[in-house]
Amino acid sequence: MRLLHTSDWHLGRSFHRVSLLDAQRAFLDHLVATVEERSVDAVLVSGDIYDRAVPSLAAVEMFDHALHRLAELSVPTVMISGNHDSARRLGVGSKLMGRAGIHLRTDPRECGTPVVLDDADGQVAFYGLPYLEPSLVRQSLGAEGAGHTAVLRAAMDKVRADLSGRPAGTRSVVLAHAFVTGAEVSDSERDITVGGVASVPASVFDGVDYVALGHLHNCQSITERVRYSGTPIAYSFSEAGHPKSMWLVDLGPGGELAAERLHCPVPRPLARLRGTLDELLTDPAHEQHADAWVEATLTDAARPHDPMARLAKRFPHTISLVFAPEREETDDERSYAVRLKGRTDRQIAEDFVGHVRPGRQVAPEERRMLGQALEAVRVAESAEPPAVSRTGPAVSGTAPTAHPADGGSRRPAADGEREVAR
Repeated sequence: MRLLHTSDWHLGRSFHRVSLLDAQRAFLDHLVATVEERSVDAVLVSGDIYDRAVPSLAAVEMFDHALHRLAELSVPTVMISGNHDSARRLGVGSKLMGRAGIHLRTDPRECGTPVVLDDADGQVAFYGLPYLEPSLVRQSLGAEGAGHTAVLRAAMDKVRADLSGRPAGTRSVVLAHAFVTGAEVSDSERDITVGGVASVPASVFDGVDYVALGHLHNCQSITERVRYSGTPIAYSFSEAGHPKSMWLVDLGPGGELAAERLHCPVPRPLARLRGTLDELLTDPAHEQHADAWVEATLTDAARPHDPMARLAKRFPHTISLVFAPEREETDDERSYAVRLKGRTDRQIAEDFVGHVRPGRQVAPEERRMLGQALEAVRVAESAEPPAVSRTGPAVSGTAPTAHPADGGSRRPAADGEREVAR
């Protein structure tokens, strides 16, 4: 039986505020074409179909259209819900859709109830393990512990119990949405635990012929029979080096396995560039990234003027800007008090400006303003305290603080912070 394993579509997700709807439609077109061209017998989607529990209308329409096209091909599809999905919303109408060959598994209580498909070599049982939140499913699954390993082990016990009662030679496939120990993560997955350890050992899935995993965004093999397909599209710059793909899996009559990695269309390449602004604007080696989505990390000691606009002239698709100035490390191990000894308040203030803004010393006008501010503080401290009346101390007036909504200027991003294109 030939299987197409995919996961983590995240329909409706954007990339640094850039819509990916067209790219996601292109992927779904590619998936349907692959099903036809490679004579796929069943499609497996291992969770995170949507990016949000309440997806946008455009995302729902895209999903609906894809299901209709798969149903028209008479190719069975098995899907589970992931931690981004609302299991109950995704599962609405699942029994009706099952009649059309679209099998949604979103209820943890159905972990031991497979979708059974036949081929020339006999039966294949597909068990869907949706994302299992331990605190919500522990009791219903009868798990002995409170963590992810405990609930997945309990779910797999139900799988193995059902499989043991089926005819000899029945092959088995499990779809699961989890973080398996030893897998490589990226920046775009949502953490599936609050405290504790989220990962589970691959041995939890022992006893089945193939495990189609979802959740992690990098396509990878944990073992020959336990694999992640990853996302079909990159959703963070940490995935710049991850080719996006699906697994085409041939399951032989005795459980023999052969897997081929099929690459997905790339809407636009990703590039992570680092250096001073002048280096990024002039280095000929960066010409190859002119059409890429670019994340630029600027290492200038002093923040350059209008960097995003200047970068956009060479890299029109710059969508992320990070400031990480490279500063010389000091070997001065003296205490802070010793280093300040003998220096005036003005010298300390000027040193501070030079520290947080290396490469740009205090200008004459700034020096004058610092002097005025320090003098004002000195005068205020030397003045006699205000008289206290019988009704309470006198309250001096304060100047209103300027806020962006009132016309005041916004605080610029600090070093290490990120600016994005609007």
